[in-house]
Amino acid sequence: MPNNPDSLSYKDAGVDIDAGNELVEAIKPLAKSTTRSGSMAGLGGFGAFFDPKAAGFTDPLLIACNDGVGTKLKVAIEANKHDTVGIDLVAMCVNDLVVQGGEPLFFLDYYATGKLSVEAGRDIIAGIAEGCVLSNCALIGGETAEMPGMYSDNDYDLAGFSVGAVERGQALTGDLVKDGDVVLGLASSGPHSNGYSLIRKIVEISGLKYSDPAPFQDGITLGEALLTPTRIYVKSCLEAIRAFGPHGEGVKAFAHITGGGFIENLPRVLPEGLGVTIDGISWPVPRVFSWLAKVGGIDEHEMMRTFNCGIGMAVVVAADKVEAVTGILQAQGETVVSLGTIETRTEGEEAVQIERLAETWPA
Repeated sequence: MPNNPDSLSYKDAGVDIDAGNELVEAIKPLAKSTTRSGSMAGLGGFGAFFDPKAAGFTDPLLIACNDGVGTKLKVAIEANKHDTVGIDLVAMCVNDLVVQGGEPLFFLDYYATGKLSVEAGRDIIAGIAEGCVLSNCALIGGETAEMPGMYSDNDYDLAGFSVGAVERGQALTGDLVKDGDVVLGLASSGPHSNGYSLIRKIVEISGLKYSDPAPFQDGITLGEALLTPTRIYVKSCLEAIRAFGPHGEGVKAFAHITGGGFIENLPRVLPEGLGVTIDGISWPVPRVFSWLAKVGGIDEHEMMRTFNCGIGMAVVVAADKVEAVTGILQAQGETVVSLGTIETRTEGEEAVQIERLAETWPA
């Protein structure tokens, strides 16, 4: 049937089906690069299968997480740099999976934009694929939505969904944590994906552009520095769990330090009546946080409940296994510090207290 020249098309309404198909073809090799045991199909179907038995599990419990990148995406859009936010998207999901002892199995993404750019879309998905490789997690599907009128042309949003597994009876729930256990901290790569509404406000106050040199890091722009991707802790944490078995012989619990910092995230894995006093000078605070605090006039307590401030993952370890667990984590490339010791708290006392906090923030 011949086309009616006066007929409206989907493209006239702002949705380019051809660009969507081009992006799918462009990202197929990226998805294929994330294939792991258990993944059963490539992109293009209506759904994707995954076989936990082929991944080595006998009687698995599934763990599911979803998250986004938040307003860090606005930095990526304004800096026109899109190749790292996909890593953030994966990291924010799989780091939550591993704290429960789960091994990430597969990942799906949702990418919505006002006007589809194949180049930007490929950069975003390339970052997602890299995050999946770093966490041994298969990218088995996703959705791309071009939504004119919902988003402006250059704006986009990302959501991620990950499923992992742990053998029945081997999940980490925090119930094995006891008085005398030690809390270790694993260094972060920067603000990760938290607090960017405040970060963007501070950049506005500073008068700097994202193309200007970063005032806290030599050799790169402010935009590049603030787009440093979230560190993925999956492989190192799983290695530490497997070294001592799943029943608390070594690692008792993990806490992913995201929005809320130590103050709100550590109590999530502490049994009732237990707490920890963190030594505020036990790790060097990265310069990005000192700069944010100084330019924004933010007090130490607000910094500690908004940002990770240099520690992206906390690990609760049996006291007699601290040296061994530290060695395993360091061998996996982690920077490890001792933060404090689990102790009994009196009723009404805060579960997490931070001492010598003012000394943490260099001028």
